[in-house]
Amino acid sequence: MLHVKGRVLVGPDDVRDELWVVDGRISYDRPVGARDIRTVRGWALPGLVDAHCHVGLGPHGPVPEDVAEKQALTDREAGTLLIRDAGSPSDTRWIDDREDLPKIIRAGRHIARTRRYIRGYAWEIEPEDLVAYVAQEARRGDGWVKLVGDWIDRETGDLSACWPREAVEAAITEAHRLGARVTAHCFSEDSLQDLVESGIDCIEHATGLTEDLIPLFASRGVAIVPTLVNIATFPKLADGGESKYPTWSAHMRRLHARRYDTVRNAYDAGIPVYVGTDAGGSLPHGLVAAEVAELVTAGIPPVDALGATTWAARRWLGRPGLEEGAAADLVVCETDPRADVRVLAAPRRVVLDGRVVD
Repeated sequence: MLHVKGRVLVGPDDVRDELWVVDGRISYDRPVGARDIRTVRGWALPGLVDAHCHVGLGPHGPVPEDVAEKQALTDREAGTLLIRDAGSPSDTRWIDDREDLPKIIRAGRHIARTRRYIRGYAWEIEPEDLVAYVAQEARRGDGWVKLVGDWIDRETGDLSACWPREAVEAAITEAHRLGARVTAHCFSEDSLQDLVESGIDCIEHATGLTEDLIPLFASRGVAIVPTLVNIATFPKLADGGESKYPTWSAHMRRLHARRYDTVRNAYDAGIPVYVGTDAGGSLPHGLVAAEVAELVTAGIPPVDALGATTWAARRWLGRPGLEEGAAADLVVCETDPRADVRVLAAPRRVVLDGRVVD
């Protein structure tokens, strides 16, 4: 039995003095006859959410299970206890049977245009097959499907949309019919309007979100997951492609230069913003605290940046926080994370399914 004492942040304004963990579940009533109690003190909040993460993915595609396990453990140690896996070629269902690993909501495997994405990551298909592959991944995933909305076009030497409007509309309609939401990788500007007007639910990265597109996103309630710790790599990517694709390189630098303004303008317009790191592939796992800090740097108030990885993110994904009877997945910090989100980088305790991770 576990007793968490100090300040329990059930929500940004719902602060309680203590909670109990009985049989892995949260209770706000002291158990009768409680004994053998372990007490944890500090500022408790729901287990952190990484809404754009790739467990089982490495630089060249799928990785062995022992590597995927290390990725998941690294996230857990950082306090990430709920992951929306935004595309992976690996079958990670075995993680669901492990009580010591974070919970995962899967989007299946990326769906990309032929030769328009990182080799080994995605199903690479043509538009006439998009609906069928979206239906396949909707059935295999956990309520999400991931498209690659744009990528470099080697003929033009710049980013461009991958799919014609009619293919996107049909595919998103089919996903929704099957009860799945759809998200898309998008760096550039020109893929966004078709995707949003076709009913997409979320855009990953969203670096191409311009002022004229913001009202469309806001009116449709389309969320963004900026992955700013990933966008920080754009200058290096641009330098690497300068000699072969100078137009693309210049474009990537412009997207990087305005990244904070893009995120802040989206937030100011009421567009939902959530925390995602894009861990996996080329980025290490365990970066959730760094991404929260990046949202604050972009100008999002600390409490809302915190919500983007806790209360608001869990509500968006349909998973509980610190409600009565919910699984006891929580992080305990030394001081109030609403005052300084940087304390997330060094959690005092991580509790997963009621067990303290030591």
